[in-house]
Amino acid sequence: MTTPLARGPRRRAVLAGGAGLPLVALATGCADAVPAPDPRAVAAADAEERGRVLAAQDCAALLARYDATIAAHPPLAARLRPLRAQVAAHRQALAPPAPGTPSPALSAPASASPSASGAPAVPSGQDAALKALADAEQRTAATRTAALRDASPALARLLASVAAAGTCHALLLRGGA
Repeated sequence: MTTPLARGPRRRAVLAGGAGLPLVALATGCADAVPAPDPRAVAAADAEERGRVLAAQDCAALLARYDATIAAHPPLAARLRPLRAQVAAHRQALAPPAPGTPSPALSAPASASPSASGAPAVPSGQDAALKALADAEQRTAATRTAALRDASPALARLLASVAAAGTCHALLLRGGA
């Protein structure tokens, strides 16, 4: 009489091992099914997000300048609020899509010439304040125009449109119509 070990592996062990092989093959096949991301595509997406963040930060700086000008010169509020609303819409359009939470880079507006309190400095005269705001709009429009070269086609169209609006804002602020 032969012992079970002498005859070889039991039938259940062979069947269990055989059933597990396809699972191992399937798991190995799944690992290879997801291709590695193209480094150029990742770099382009990162560059686009950086461009959007910078453009949105520029809008935030303009919004701060509008707010400071309105606070310093309340009689200008009726004239400035519609332009400020458009800048806020531009910021919304330029902000990178975020899944649920705002980007920390967009939460604190940067300013080109902050005063000690953190708000942009506003000239004391209304005409000078409007000129300073027009100059800020024109500089921002020029920055957006320069960014067109490195932007994706979709972002370039948006930047061009917002730059054109900024140039129009500058013209309106200078009294042209």
